[in-house]
Amino acid sequence: PPAVQAYVASRTSRAQRTQALSLISSSFGLGTVIGPALAPYFILPGLGLVGPFAAFTLIAVVTLVALRFWLPDDTPAYAARGDVMAAPFSANSDSQPRNRAAADGEHEPYVEVAKMSWFDQRMRPWLVAGLLGGHAQAAILGIVGFLVLDRLGLRGDPLAGAGPTGIVLMAGAIATLFAQWGLIPTLHLGPRASCLSGIAIAAVGTALLSVAYSLHAITIAVAMISLGFGLFRPGFTAGASLSVSRAEQGQSAGIVASINGAAYIVAPALGVWLYGHSPWIGFAAIELLCVAVVVLGLKGMARDEVLLKARS
Repeated sequence: PPAVQAYVASRTSRAQRTQALSLISSSFGLGTVIGPALAPYFILPGLGLVGPFAAFTLIAVVTLVALRFWLPDDTPAYAARGDVMAAPFSANSDSQPRNRAAADGEHEPYVEVAKMSWFDQRMRPWLVAGLLGGHAQAAILGIVGFLVLDRLGLRGDPLAGAGPTGIVLMAGAIATLFAQWGLIPTLHLGPRASCLSGIAIAAVGTALLSVAYSLHAITIAVAMISLGFGLFRPGFTAGASLSVSRAEQGQSAGIVASINGAAYIVAPALGVWLYGHSPWIGFAAIELLCVAVVVLGLKGMARDEVLLKARS
């Protein structure tokens, strides 16, 4: 994704860039919906569960060949300046281009800014929320596959669990798209409202998942969790962005991306480990993380009107 975004940014004018990058982001989101649905069909005789990996490798080779023969050269038509939009489901996603109010020309003056601290008080509430909420989301993602096998009695036949797991993950991806493409722009949710409402919805979905024992119930619970985190992540990222000056956006984006990535170092394995000892302990830990985000957010996050007024 970064290479695609940089390539497009270097070959489009400022007026064209937002539309072009929005189309790229949409393609990433579409892939997260189609992928889980197609994966079970790649479980082929003789390959078993390795089938999807073989199919994805073949797709990558075909893509490489297509790029080699049909992609225009790398010579940029414009200087690669400004920010690019992240994929909706990547770690540093905020669903919006950051540099929207720049000058009309293609070149912007460079502004020297001081190095930003990881403990910057302006971003601290948002970073803490992102770290805690990110761990909750990563733990859920680690648990879901095993939960489907356990609750549907398919632990002894993982191949039979591939189809139901794909359905559950696809429902979650669709819910995330609905949150980011539908709810946030339609309801005009600000960072604080999006972050807190999202984590609250995810907490409710986690509670439902803990008592879900049918495919229908599990699918609804995972969709609700994904809807919540689909609201939470753009909210937390946008809040961190709006809490600092425009000249500090690059440093802010780097810190936010690191916070998001940190959640996936330990949380998935830790979530599975807790779930293996006791499902209730695993779900309780996730609920505590969600509740902590709500409490800290209510106390520390600036209101949306304050953020938007300060930025304008």
